[in-house]
Amino acid sequence: MADAGYLTIGKVVKRLQEHYPDLSVSKVRYLEDEGLLNPSRTPGGYRLYSQHDMRRLETILYLQKTRFMPLSVIKDELDHGTLLGDPAADPAPAPSAPSATAQIDTSVPPQAQPDVPVQTSAPASARNTAQAGEAQAAVPAAAPVAPVPQPQVQPQSQAQVRPALHAYIQVDDPETVAKYHPIQDMPDLLGVTVGFVQQLAEVGVISLERSPHGRDLVDGRDLAIIRLCDRLGHFGLSPRTLRQYVQTARRESGLVEQAMSPYARKGSAMGEVTDETRAQFQAALDEMIGLTDLLCDALIKRQVSTSFPQMYPDGTAY
Repeated sequence: MADAGYLTIGKVVKRLQEHYPDLSVSKVRYLEDEGLLNPSRTPGGYRLYSQHDMRRLETILYLQKTRFMPLSVIKDELDHGTLLGDPAADPAPAPSAPSATAQIDTSVPPQAQPDVPVQTSAPASARNTAQAGEAQAAVPAAAPVAPVPQPQVQPQSQAQVRPALHAYIQVDDPETVAKYHPIQDMPDLLGVTVGFVQQLAEVGVISLERSPHGRDLVDGRDLAIIRLCDRLGHFGLSPRTLRQYVQTARRESGLVEQAMSPYARKGSAMGEVTDETRAQFQAALDEMIGLTDLLCDALIKRQVSTSFPQMYPDGTAY
């Protein structure tokens, strides 16, 4: 099979990430496992994507981002040949989404790494961030930006900030976090029942996704949340009682988003979000969340100490 005009999966992701920053190798594999892509393979196991595959992938991403179409609908339309083509041909294309297929290399680098075998459980997920992307695009590039205070601490992992928490909660590896997992796998993966996970979804603690094959999937980023809720069950807190935390998080997230707006606008005003501006944003966000967590802890402990003063004879509740 001739290699001319074909790209490896890593090259495909790199080509399209300029216009679809959340695109990852795991997402491309997920789309393949769901039947939306069908790249060629070499005898050594490499996936090879043709210009046709690239146009199809770009069309899928474009329709997800601009029309919010479910993958099942996109697959049906593509299979019938009614959507296949360059997204730029759409009557109302995204102004910043020129086709990336025109830049395809004419050869496959020999040092490309082989793909990991396709997963048999729920493959890696497709993250839909269209609303966040459009909100950022709506900020005028030339708008004046107020001075942004620099964060006082460097970004820290959750394990560094809250070491006691990780004594109870397992930290998943990045590959596990990047995937969607069938809800039927939760008993083996987390030791919780399917019903427990469904109850968490019903009260809004987590969100379940539906694959084109009709499977309920759990976002890998929610596995830690499920473990936390399971642990809280030992104190008699059922999924229903956790609804108040969802409401509190929504209220607090509004305050955090407002506080973080200067950092987001700083990148937009410069015309491009760089690694430096992303790092500043993450550092400031981590510091603010850490401070609000500590404040919440102190306020709760102070309140509890007034109810159980005998437990704090020296008065040092927080």
